[in-house]
Amino acid sequence: MSIESVVNSDQLDFEGIPSSYYLLGLLSAFENRFQAMADNMMKEISWKQFFAIICINMCKEAPTIRELSEILGSSHQNVKQILLKLESKGFVEFMEDANDKRKQRIALTKKCQKFCEKNNEMSMNVMAKMFEGIPERDLKTTIKTITAIEKNLTEAL
Repeated sequence: MSIESVVNSDQLDFEGIPSSYYLLGLLSAFENRFQAMADNMMKEISWKQFFAIICINMCKEAPTIRELSEILGSSHQNVKQILLKLESKGFVEFMEDANDKRKQRIALTKKCQKFCEKNNEMSMNVMAKMFEGIPERDLKTTIKTITAIEKNLTEAL
């Protein structure tokens, strides 16, 4: 069932719910639906694993687990589990840091790069469909809003 179907059904009563609460619930429900859809489409890896790959790929240098944890917004333990699964599938490798032997850096393998190339067109098509008809200014407003909410959250803790 889509979010729109749930909202328009008579199963829930949204009367009196502040917009901030509604938005947080909407984001959570969307994340769950998106993750299920992405997990189903990828087959070989999960959305969380793919998101880690995307973030590693965007880093200017191979990140450490701590750095990747900060980027993903997840705990060191959760990121380590994601990386171990990716390592077992041959998608990432751990390397010793050249300057600090205590640090491990994470790099994508050739197998991972081939996987990304193979799935690039499908990913681009899904993204285009997902954002179809949504003006760029609305996307930028949403990004600005979520960034501000996250900033407020971290300052509150």
